[in-house]
Amino acid sequence: MDKWFKIDFSSFLAIFLSTIGIYLAVILFTRIAGKRSFSKMSSFDFAMTVAIGSIIATTILTKSVSLWEGIIGLLSVYILQLTVAMLRRFQFIQDAVDNSPLLLMDGKNILHENLRKARVAESDLRSKLREANVIKLEQVRAVVFECTGDISVLHTEDASKELEDWLLNDVER
Repeated sequence: MDKWFKIDFSSFLAIFLSTIGIYLAVILFTRIAGKRSFSKMSSFDFAMTVAIGSIIATTILTKSVSLWEGIIGLLSVYILQLTVAMLRRFQFIQDAVDNSPLLLMDGKNILHENLRKARVAESDLRSKLREANVIKLEQVRAVVFECTGDISVLHTEDASKELEDWLLNDVER
């Protein structure tokens, strides 16, 4: 137990220098790869973020992984992410790595089967409607469970306004 609170100067220095090195590598790779590296647009992007965090933590806190090994691991994950981002132009790759948005409400009609598919409780749906300042279900044009896990509420107070089909183009019904 006393090992938990003990640190020697060489361990401190190794952690400090590894932190600086891996931090600089993340900044450099993110500048090269772009902001998409930390977006949450798809499950693949989420996995990328988790992998980067894991590599950073392992490189900083584990003696068995050197700074150079951590940087090579980071570089590999960034290259993989860039490659998949470029290959997303092909529909079969996009289908393999991206989730499809799912319609939860069509107008004021709640699609209970889709709620079950998305594992969203009706109470969660009500909460999102309140968060979007919906005061009448007649205001709702659509509610979409996005591929990121977010819920989008498309609504208006003007009953004459229709929702453009283009906005729901890729949404599973």
